[in-house]
Amino acid sequence: MKKSIGKEMPLYPAPVSVIASYDKSDRANVMTASWVGICCSEPPCIQVSIRKSRHTHDSILIHQAFTINIPSSKYIAETDFFGISSGSRCDKFTESGLHAQKAPNVEAPLVEEFPISIECELLDTLNLGSHVMFIGRVVNTLVSEECLDEKNKIIPEKISPFCIAPGNGDYFALGEKIGKAYSDGNKFMKRKI
Repeated sequence: MKKSIGKEMPLYPAPVSVIASYDKSDRANVMTASWVGICCSEPPCIQVSIRKSRHTHDSILIHQAFTINIPSSKYIAETDFFGISSGSRCDKFTESGLHAQKAPNVEAPLVEEFPISIECELLDTLNLGSHVMFIGRVVNTLVSEECLDEKNKIIPEKISPFCIAPGNGDYFALGEKIGKAYSDGNKFMKRKI
């Protein structure tokens, strides 16, 4: 039997991403976000929801661009720092020892050490209340070569991404492979499609 716990949002797992943008002084800034997700296939779009009070909110609006960077688990402390500090009060790259690199196609930085960086042009915004949803059109994705197979497909275990448990703030690593999408459910198909 299930028990009501109120208006909680335990969407497990919530991916941990780092959003990078240039602020009004053209200084590279980053923030950690877990309210990130794919929202369209054609054109390819990703959304991130950010509070209006965050330094990154205005930065994205100024430059009409951002990057979504996927950290590996060896950068948990730096990624956590990016979420608990404000770019309006410190230079997060200097403090963390990580490096900003100019994205090749959009007016935003990327995190050099992180294995995946997705360049996004701001396509639209949606004011939802406490958060604004920024919809970014993906213009390019950069992946560390050592995280790709011979067909340039991402090897998830080499990325070593991590997620957060909404509500309690615990980080979790990617687990073992347990099945194959678009395949394992075939045993329930009455006819072939």
